[in-house]
Amino acid sequence: MNTARLKPPASLYVAGPFSMGYVDFFTFLIPLYGLSLGFDAVEIGILVGARSMLALFLSIHVGVLMDRFGTRRVTLFFVWTGVALAPLFPLVPGFWALLLLQLVNGAAVSFAWSGAQTLIAQLADGDAGYIGKFSFFARLGSTTAPILAGIVWDFGGAWPAYLFGAAWGAVLTIALLRTQEAEIFGARLADGTGRARFRARDTLPRASDYASSIMLVAIPAVAVSMAVISMRNTTYSIQTSVYVVYLGQIGLVGTTIGTLFATAEIASGVGSLFAGRAVRLGDPLRTMLSGTVLSILLIAVTPVLGGIFALLLLSQVIRGWLEGVIQPVILSVQARAVGRHQQGAVVGLRQTGQRLTSIVIPPLMGGIADHWGVSESFFVLGALMLLLCVPLALLTRRAVRSASRSKVEPTLAD
Repeated sequence: MNTARLKPPASLYVAGPFSMGYVDFFTFLIPLYGLSLGFDAVEIGILVGARSMLALFLSIHVGVLMDRFGTRRVTLFFVWTGVALAPLFPLVPGFWALLLLQLVNGAAVSFAWSGAQTLIAQLADGDAGYIGKFSFFARLGSTTAPILAGIVWDFGGAWPAYLFGAAWGAVLTIALLRTQEAEIFGARLADGTGRARFRARDTLPRASDYASSIMLVAIPAVAVSMAVISMRNTTYSIQTSVYVVYLGQIGLVGTTIGTLFATAEIASGVGSLFAGRAVRLGDPLRTMLSGTVLSILLIAVTPVLGGIFALLLLSQVIRGWLEGVIQPVILSVQARAVGRHQQGAVVGLRQTGQRLTSIVIPPLMGGIADHWGVSESFFVLGALMLLLCVPLALLTRRAVRSASRSKVEPTLAD
């Protein structure tokens, strides 16, 4: 194996926080801008949710384009789209025009982030250690972007804030330009003479591309990782909804709740640095499953902790660390399962699944909380998720056996 190819350039680690922060920056600003325009809570909620709508339907298509025409090239297009659209926000005071702008810009920054994830998977050849380092730096972006956006907003309002967002995208552009393009097998012509030529009709989604991407779930390792992602996304949705409601009901103030959230993010960033070690210590599929089960248990027993801040903090530290370890392992498993030529497709599939659970899970949780009570909903949701882990364990066992049988066989990436 070519070890030089395995080590991603430092510029990609710079692109990590700026690509992940690109999403968080605009996500943080839109509620503030909506409030400044006098929109009500429903309108602001629609604007916030709009950023995921196009990404839900087009993530697979964009991922396939990355495989076909080059990940860095496609990613740069969406980064530039975000840069170009950022200064338009202060010029758009009407709800419907702002909704349209949010739909396009939200998708653009989302695809910029998925492109960075695809690049690290390709250039690191699925190595969990390098992906873990990338995840660590990426979380620095998700931590600092809202803080910086809030500071600029407080001092200058919409214009400086959105212009700062454009500058953020410019830095991301520089980092990506200093990162080499991944060697995309699918982007070359059949005779190997060069890359596929882009045509206008390539902008339109193809049913065959979607079918091919969805069929990746037939690979046991991909199926397990997709299920784990859904579980992980569900625990995150619990934390951002009924968890906050519960903490408010037991008398915790916003600053204390924010501290618990920040602690989990910090612990998650540290945990991502241990992903490479976790893969070497045991089977990555079993690591994902066991870490997910522990994470579910930790969020489910929240009412048992009695509102004691030290215990809540400890729970957040452990759960954040576990999820930090699990995420790079998931990316590594998927990258190794499909090879470098389909990284965009599998990232698009993963993004689609995450968007879908983000839309479906919160209303479901709200219904459970309304019917059984907020405290009781933790136990109900936890029990349901643990029950779903039973067939997931069987699928994991099958995937481990499949991986063992094919261990000596070369992958398409070799």
